[in-house]
Amino acid sequence: MASLLSVNVGMPKDVPWEGRTVHTGIWKSPVPGPCMARRLNLDGDGQGDLAGHGGEIRAVLVYQVQSYDYWRTELDRDDLEFGEFGENLTVDGLPDSEVCIGDRYRIGHAEFEVTQPRVTCYRVGMRMGRPDMPQLLVAHHRPGFYMRVITEGVVEAGDEIVKTSSGRHGMSVADIDALLYLPDRDVEQMRLALDIPALSPGWQGSFRELVAAADSPAAARAAVHEPAWPGFRTLRVADVVPESGTVMSIYLAADDGQPLPPALPGQYLTVRVTGAASPAPVRSYSLSSAPGAEEYRLSVKRENHGLVSGYLHTTLRPGAVLDVAAPRGDFVLTDRDTPVLLISAGIGVTPVVAMLHRLAAEHSDREVWWLHGSRGPADDALAREAHGLLETLPNAHRHLFYSAACPDDLAAAHAVSGRLTPQALADLDLPTDASAYICGPSGFMADMQDALRSLGLSADDIHVELFSALDAITPGVTDHQRVPPHPPQGPPGIGPLTTFARSGISVPFDTGRTSLLEFADACDVPTRWSCRTGVCHTCTTPLLSGEVDYSPEPLEPPPPGEILICCSRPTTDVVLDM
Repeated sequence: MASLLSVNVGMPKDVPWEGRTVHTGIWKSPVPGPCMARRLNLDGDGQGDLAGHGGEIRAVLVYQVQSYDYWRTELDRDDLEFGEFGENLTVDGLPDSEVCIGDRYRIGHAEFEVTQPRVTCYRVGMRMGRPDMPQLLVAHHRPGFYMRVITEGVVEAGDEIVKTSSGRHGMSVADIDALLYLPDRDVEQMRLALDIPALSPGWQGSFRELVAAADSPAAARAAVHEPAWPGFRTLRVADVVPESGTVMSIYLAADDGQPLPPALPGQYLTVRVTGAASPAPVRSYSLSSAPGAEEYRLSVKRENHGLVSGYLHTTLRPGAVLDVAAPRGDFVLTDRDTPVLLISAGIGVTPVVAMLHRLAAEHSDREVWWLHGSRGPADDALAREAHGLLETLPNAHRHLFYSAACPDDLAAAHAVSGRLTPQALADLDLPTDASAYICGPSGFMADMQDALRSLGLSADDIHVELFSALDAITPGVTDHQRVPPHPPQGPPGIGPLTTFARSGISVPFDTGRTSLLEFADACDVPTRWSCRTGVCHTCTTPLLSGEVDYSPEPLEPPPPGEILICCSRPTTDVVLDM
């Protein structure tokens, strides 16, 4: 008979960690006497990060005394006390290899249902002083599991644990955990997992994506937009064409005269400009050319004091060469039959012009709304081209907004005086079933997103192009303030040159750092992570060029052209898309 050995609770607290503060409830301690198990928690317990822990589906975490014994031997530790793994219930019995998702148990006066394995989170490594602990829990098939509370009631150490019903399909906690986090997945087993009503929505969503990818490998590869070539290749400048007083188009061709691999409408190129400075700066620019064109076109605005844009405008000539990474980006026009909103400001016009080329080439009968803001016709790069494309579309709507134009210019361009604002969107009676694509200054994009959501568009149908670093994912970290990326404090590193392309810095890797993630944190480059040990793949990052080594080896390798920065270090100069 399984039994309850200890009930452990603890409220979230701020804990210092690697120079930062983490708000976490991982520190649990045994409590004497009875404790009430409620729908969302045990009395006296709490979680610091409700996005990954706690809530109705993850109300109670369970770990086994047999796993304690295993880790005492495996880790050579004699200091492990109940609650050490962050569990609420320490039990004798209920091994992960036998307990199944959907199993129900009566403990004391409460009844529980098993919903999912433990989340792979770095905080258990914090608690135990073993950063690699999240990976070890998965690799050794001893994750522990969450339960939801079916019937609220009092539980107490010493209570017997009685199984009251079995979960559908009899899939164990260890099997489900391995099915998500380890390679060589069995797609039929994943289908069975999706047929378990008790399995948490988050895990169901993950399995649903994996099954879809297995059912359509070609579609899965297209969805991740695998780059057409690794690293950088040399492309020749075929032509340089002024588009306005501040915008110039650069046409790039292959040295051998062969057509370049097609780019998807809305993708961008990352360019390394060796003549502009040392080390060579790296910048990303949207493609403005028609998808399938034999040459790539970049339309670049000259920025005040812009090192690279100044070089491209004043020095670059036909016949010059540039180092170019393959087209990338998820800001691409989808193949749907719903209305499409193309919304841009200033030089943000470039990727949506590429989308407009695709729609025109397909003679699309989709309802197309072209909404663009600029100072006036002199600054409206690619305006004539866009207007010509719109004329070929039977269901096109064009709305221009000029913020600094005279009445004659407004009349000639059929433009409205003023900026493209949320109120302007609200006045247009836009279709709410549309897919929207927004590009422009960051504040403009944020305003447009909010406005479209308020008008009824689904958040999933609103797409933005972002060349700056992606928003950070740093679960539980409370005191990290956003500052511009910079070289790390202290003496310069002696390792390979590491370029964070979106953040615009290139610095030698500090060999005293354990990983590229740790180095990026030291540079205040926004990062995304959760487990920090190569399990969850939250930190997956495109590697534009270079090579890395892993330590520890990830349990499953990332897709081609990408790396896990949480457990990798550069072995050559690297360029990362972050």
